Amino acid sequence: MSGSIPFYQKHHRHYDRGYRSKESESKMSLYQSSARYAAGSSSTSRSRGLKVSSHSGLEESRLSPIPKRAKPSYLAVDKENQIIGYVVPIFRGSEEFATGYSNTEETRVRGTSARMARRDLFTSGLEMERSELISRKEAMRESAQRISLSKTIHEHEEHFKRMNEDSLMHAPEFVIKPRSHTVWEKQCVRLHCTVSGWPDPRVVWYKNNVAIDPLASPGKYKLESRYSVHSLEINRCDFDDTAQYRVSAMNSKGELSAFASVVVKRFKGEIDESLPSPRRSLTGDGPVSEYGITFQTHIVDKFGVSFGREGETMSLGCTVIIYPALHRYQPEVQWYRDDVLLTPSKWHHMRWSGDRATLTMTHLNKEDEGLYTLRVTTKSGYETYSAYVFVRDADAEVEGAPGAPLDVRCLDANKDYIIVAWKQPAVDGGNSILGYFVDRCEVGTTHWFQCNDTPVKFARFPVTGLVEGRSYVFRVRAVNKSGMSRPSRVSEAVAAMDPADRARMRGTSAPWTGQIIVTEEEPAESVVPGRPLELQVTEATKNYVVLSWKPPGEKGLEGVMYYVEKCVSGTDSWQRVNTEIPVKSPRFALFDLAEGKSYSFRVRCCNSAGVGEPSDPTEATTVGDKLDIPSAPGKVIPTRNTDTSVVVSWEASRDAKELVGYYIEASVVDSHVWEPCNNKPVKGTRFICHGLMTGEKYMFRVRAVNAAGLSQFSPESEAVEVKAAIGGGIPHASPTPPYGITVLECVRDSMVLAWKQPTFIGGADITGYFVDYREVIDGVPGKWHEGNVKAISERAYRVSDLKENKKYQFQVRAANMAGVGIPSLPSNTFLCEEWTIAVPGPPHDLQIREVRSDSLVLLWKPPVYQGRDPVNGFYIDIKEADAPEEAWRGVNTKATEKNFMTIKNLKEGETYVFRVRAQNKAGVGKTSEVTEPVPAVTKPGTKEISVDVDDNGIISMNFECCDMTADSKFVWSKNYEEITDTSRLTTETHGNKSKAVFNAPGEEDIGIYSCLVTHTDGASSSYTLSEEELKRLLVISHDHKFPIIPLKSELAVELMEKGRVRFWLQAEKISTNGKVDYVFNDNALSQGEKYKMNFDKNTGVIEMIMECLTPADEGTYTFQMQDGKATNQSSLVLIGDVFKQLQKESEFQRKEWVRKQGPHFIEYLGYEVTPECCVVLKCKVGNMKKETTAMWYKDGHQIKADEHLGFAEGVLKLEIAQISKKDAGVYEVILKDDRGQDKSTLNLTDQGFKDLMNEVFSFIANSSTPLKITTTDEGIRLYTFVSYYNDLLQVTWHYKDSAISFSDRLKSGVVGEQLWLQITEPTEKDMGKYAIEFNDGKGGLRRTVDLCGQAFDDAFAEFQRLKAAATAERNRARVAGGLPDVVTIQEGKALNLTCNISGNPVPEVTWLKNDREITSDEHCILKFESGKFASFTITAVNTSDSGKYSILVKNKYGTESGDFTLEITEGTPDLGITSYSTDADGNVVFGPNTPKEKMKTTVTGTKMQKRKESVTKTPPVEKVEDKKKSKGLKEGKKEENVVDDVAAEQTKDVKVDLADELLTADQSHGPEQTADSVEEPEPKAETVNE
Repeated sequence: MSGSIPFYQKHHRHYDRGYRSKESESKMSLYQSSARYAAGSSSTSRSRGLKVSSHSGLEESRLSPIPKRAKPSYLAVDKENQIIGYVVPIFRGSEEFATGYSNTEETRVRGTSARMARRDLFTSGLEMERSELISRKEAMRESAQRISLSKTIHEHEEHFKRMNEDSLMHAPEFVIKPRSHTVWEKQCVRLHCTVSGWPDPRVVWYKNNVAIDPLASPGKYKLESRYSVHSLEINRCDFDDTAQYRVSAMNSKGELSAFASVVVKRFKGEIDESLPSPRRSLTGDGPVSEYGITFQTHIVDKFGVSFGREGETMSLGCTVIIYPALHRYQPEVQWYRDDVLLTPSKWHHMRWSGDRATLTMTHLNKEDEGLYTLRVTTKSGYETYSAYVFVRDADAEVEGAPGAPLDVRCLDANKDYIIVAWKQPAVDGGNSILGYFVDRCEVGTTHWFQCNDTPVKFARFPVTGLVEGRSYVFRVRAVNKSGMSRPSRVSEAVAAMDPADRARMRGTSAPWTGQIIVTEEEPAESVVPGRPLELQVTEATKNYVVLSWKPPGEKGLEGVMYYVEKCVSGTDSWQRVNTEIPVKSPRFALFDLAEGKSYSFRVRCCNSAGVGEPSDPTEATTVGDKLDIPSAPGKVIPTRNTDTSVVVSWEASRDAKELVGYYIEASVVDSHVWEPCNNKPVKGTRFICHGLMTGEKYMFRVRAVNAAGLSQFSPESEAVEVKAAIGGGIPHASPTPPYGITVLECVRDSMVLAWKQPTFIGGADITGYFVDYREVIDGVPGKWHEGNVKAISERAYRVSDLKENKKYQFQVRAANMAGVGIPSLPSNTFLCEEWTIAVPGPPHDLQIREVRSDSLVLLWKPPVYQGRDPVNGFYIDIKEADAPEEAWRGVNTKATEKNFMTIKNLKEGETYVFRVRAQNKAGVGKTSEVTEPVPAVTKPGTKEISVDVDDNGIISMNFECCDMTADSKFVWSKNYEEITDTSRLTTETHGNKSKAVFNAPGEEDIGIYSCLVTHTDGASSSYTLSEEELKRLLVISHDHKFPIIPLKSELAVELMEKGRVRFWLQAEKISTNGKVDYVFNDNALSQGEKYKMNFDKNTGVIEMIMECLTPADEGTYTFQMQDGKATNQSSLVLIGDVFKQLQKESEFQRKEWVRKQGPHFIEYLGYEVTPECCVVLKCKVGNMKKETTAMWYKDGHQIKADEHLGFAEGVLKLEIAQISKKDAGVYEVILKDDRGQDKSTLNLTDQGFKDLMNEVFSFIANSSTPLKITTTDEGIRLYTFVSYYNDLLQVTWHYKDSAISFSDRLKSGVVGEQLWLQITEPTEKDMGKYAIEFNDGKGGLRRTVDLCGQAFDDAFAEFQRLKAAATAERNRARVAGGLPDVVTIQEGKALNLTCNISGNPVPEVTWLKNDREITSDEHCILKFESGKFASFTITAVNTSDSGKYSILVKNKYGTESGDFTLEITEGTPDLGITSYSTDADGNVVFGPNTPKEKMKTTVTGTKMQKRKESVTKTPPVEKVEDKKKSKGLKEGKKEENVVDDVAAEQTKDVKVDLADELLTADQSHGPEQTADSVEEPEPKAETVNE
């Protein structure tokens, strides 16, 4: 096994032979010798188009002992029997030698006749003399001449091909078709065919119409394609290989298929492993000898992998040793690049020196990169050697500029344009390539002309403006933002003419055939051309569109030309494209089309007879790139190869169209610098990257390229160290070994094996398994044999062709894209004997899904061995992982027919193992292998399948996985069988989310759906679609399929500013594609002066605004909405009173808007009652300015004016402090300025005033204090205080819930803010509940108090005490009229003071001077008259009378005194008497006898009377406290309320009557004669002027 070649290296064209071991080299040398022999024995003519008929001499001798000489022919014809050249006859003595160079049937027949003649020569002397006597030397010379002539013809043909490339383009044709084979089992079979066609056809092999992929079956199939010979080799055939095989060849001109059948028969005996292989010669004895000479060719001194740079010169050379060496014999030496034969040109110089072959590339370009093969052909076969040549970009002329494009070629050429194609470079200079410029140069000149003004991104471009018949070459330059690249290598020259014109010019003239052929170019006479045929769009990009068609059958008088017309889709307007110059060829390229628009095209023919009818138009074609940039390649896996190279494999781009190839880049780990590994795209998915540094670690990435551009890079590969692969490649690149090999069934000559998947699958998915077996004899293992050549995807396989009663061991290997892993350990030894037990065999392939903390799902496959009867059920056993064998217990008591089961009621965190048993009628069979231990734990991030119904009613199941890797895939199953039929369910995957969509939900879809994510730690979930669930989902789906746009609000109407009317509604959700139709009375409305429509798609608000309403607008308004297929409508009926009210309100709002253009009221005049019960009239105004005035009026009379208001918007107020009836009236406020005026009126009369007062009363009532009890000397008083009292306030007193009728004994009144109820002389009958009720026009307010029990007793006792105190106070002695505090009088004047005295009994009066009692005398007269009046008179005051005087009155109830101070001033004596007296209130008055003209003396005094506190005989006044029982105290304690003493004295001011008799003095007295005055020096004084 160590010497075998890995399958992935067998199929790589430039596989490094240094990889092979010594054993493989020896095998390859044997294979190459057989290949050279086979090539030598089956060599055919290389001349294209010649018919060759091959018959061996042996067959000819059997058919005819005396051959008939055929008439020689010297004309060479092609496949259509057209003469294309001449053949020089060759005369040879050797049949095989001549057959190798003669290419006509007549020549071979002639050679056969010569050989037969030589045979007769040995039997007859005469016949020997008549034989040809040509010497060997002459034969060699003729052979050399023949070779020289053949080369000359070949060079002529190649030159003709270059000048007329299009003449060779034809559909594929099978020169040799594959033939059917019948082979024995384990034999190899090879199908081969020869295909011609240009361009070179692409060949694909099919088995039963399924394409054969050699990589999917490593070692089973081998495909080869060399020099138009294609072969399919099937290794070690088995019964599965019996099928119909089809080979399909396809190029741009068409496709052709051929069929062959392979039938594989079983060989009952021992297989001879030395059966012949198609690769070997028929005899198996080695190469075929010619003339007894066997040439052995050896290629030594070989060239290796080479590296060059653009612009450099490179030579490749090998030394060729041919044995035996013949002096004049020259082998055929050919050079190939990527299997394409190279011919001498200015780019390639080839030289053969007799022992060394050299290929020199004079000017390297990236087109020269590829696999170069040297092929040395002799008569005995051929020998080849290959090595890869890498060509890097030359240094850019501008730093950062991209590399040059490559492989510039012409795809289509005619009179009007030539399509130039190229490949994008691998190096973009660090910036994205903006596009390409195409240059052309006419052959024979050196002037290059740029064909496009702006860069084109698509790697194809039609060049127009060419001169018919002239030849051109092309080149391409790339450009990015840094600059322009170097130009590419120029293309091959191509002529601007139609292919038909080139066909007439090709080749030499043929001899006369006797026939006259009328070609299509010869026209009919005087006929207008017909319609062009088969018009089609052959290519469409965003820059141009290419049309092609066939000429009409009727062309008219002369050669036709064409007019092309275009039409934008959806219109009938056709526009001629080429109006000036008609098109001469049946192809045309159109430019300057609008990207994204759709066009149709048609063509008309024209000649001198007129313009014909147009062709049928093409289907609508949208201008844009039809070719998408390919998707990024998949996972990249590098594998070690040599010390300087790494094999890189990757997953191909998915759904890539017209793929050109791939670019590979490498980067040293942590360098972050990426370098291209190839500068020419490779088409495979495997490439050997050379030129790497030994020991370094590299990462690789790949991107795909087609004409549309380069894809994104693939994910970066793992790092790989560059060193020889002996000892292993990347760690874990290939899978680890499988394990757990068991036998599922055994018959006489075969056994069915099963095994478990490797614990690690490696760097890529497992593509298959390989099984080996060996026989064990007496315990000694034998040699391993392959059980299968084709990889199997299942983990079960039947190994056939075993011997009964023999013992065998088995091993299994897993394979992936990186290679085949190491084999598993040998299995146990199994005896191959037929099972005869009646019960079934063990189930196998147990899998665990959907592990949760309390459940999981177990899957298994039924046993291969059914037993005597079919399996009818399964039993599942469970036990804890660490439990003994006796702990196995059954999960189900009744056998289940399904191959899966959900196991529930697991213990969270416990680890379990499971096994399965199958049963049939005979009983229960063997147990399966035990599963791996599984913990019952729900892993973090676990998701479940969710079901969703989208807006289109499509039902889908969705699953999300958070632990995906780059290789993870979603696998959907129904009833745990993978869904492969997409007719019922379609799956979509985006990132870490997958969706399974039901195409047409029905009863067929009922079941359990599950989703498994590969390359994860068992991420999976399931969903059960029951019949009830399906019905529910279908109902939701129907609602979504025929949806209604939900509305947040129905159609409503509202008024806006200026009286405009707004109809509006709001949708809950509406997309940007939604549209609305506005309908009034079944007539559609449109945007205009009257209607303004708005549709806010973000908020869903739809509105229509009308400036005003007129009687014609009465009717029904409807909004009709449509959003995709969702619809809805809402209507509003405006007729009758509803419409009239809306119209009236609209008109009012319009007037309001006009009003608000000047100063206006924002809030009209109203009133507000403050907590202090003040009434404030206020209004809020706006749009004010300095010149605006506000005038207040009451009942038409102005009461206030506000001017120069300093605000634009504010509040005007008028405060009424104590409102009364006189304040009732009509109040108005008028705002006025130059912009206009506005008025607001408030009616505060009648009901308006009543309502205002009720609000005032409500404030008063709410401010009232709780009703309290107090006592006076007259009786008991109930009272409450209010914050403000108004005379209009209506209160009602209640006794025992009845209104009180007032009398002399029961009175109510108001003192200030106190409201009271007086009970005079109370008795026990007055006990009860009293209340006061405030009437505020609403519900009123009532305050209550209980006058009973202790409260009444305390109040009554206090009344008795106060009554006695009041009697004493009334009767005590007192000075009723006060005296002045200070009396100032001039000396000599008389003073008289009189005051009132009260008291019962009449009090005693005593006068004091300076606190000493004085008595009445002539100077000071003291009198007390009538018990009421006490007078104090001094007849003539002098300075000795100054002092403090007091009057003391006294009776039994008390004593009181009055004081005054007498001050004497000097002055002229007056003869009169000044009299001072006081009134009853104590105010000073003038005497009655004082003349008015003399009342000029000013008397000053104060009203304040200083009075000593009287001493009474009655006991002192005490405060009365009301004692009430506290409801919250259990002890029954009583609260005492303190009642203020209301019997307070009121101070009375004494008014002093000053009778001041002034002396009349002459003016001669001067200032000394001034009026006398009595002054009061204190600051608080009143001045009384005489």
